[in-house]
Amino acid sequence: MEYRDLYNSNRVKTGEKIKKGDIIPKDKYIMVVVIFIENDNNEFLIQKRSIDKGGKWATTGGHPKSGETSLQGIITEVNEELGIKIKAPILFKQARGKDTLCDLYYLKQNVDINKIKIQKEEVVEIKWANAKEITLLMEKNEFNKGHYMMFEDCLKYLNEQKK
Repeated sequence: MEYRDLYNSNRVKTGEKIKKGDIIPKDKYIMVVVIFIENDNNEFLIQKRSIDKGGKWATTGGHPKSGETSLQGIITEVNEELGIKIKAPILFKQARGKDTLCDLYYLKQNVDINKIKIQKEEVVEIKWANAKEITLLMEKNEFNKGHYMMFEDCLKYLNEQKK
């Protein structure tokens, strides 16, 4: 059984844990981590989730396991879902939802898509896509809406870095 740490609104661990899938107590939060991996062709690595995970295209992400930091959690997720070893992604945004704390990461890394080993229980397909292709997937309701909103945050971050 997988456990997750609970946090307060200031992003401090409370010392409490819950089982994956349990209801999050009032005024407590769990951590969500998401990463945007971009190659030298200005394309982003996206994955089509399995049907029981929504069946839509999205970016890589998940929840850190109990005891992991946000950074450790995103490194674990990328390794588990795609078999990719990453180092030093950039944390570019932190947000808070009703019962989640979300950390968004960016990484510039060329990855040979043919060498990726997907976690078949969660991911059914992967591909590189540019911003226009991702927007088209969203318009056709084939891209996870929450991940698209975070993708827009990533594009804003990248545009600010160019200034």
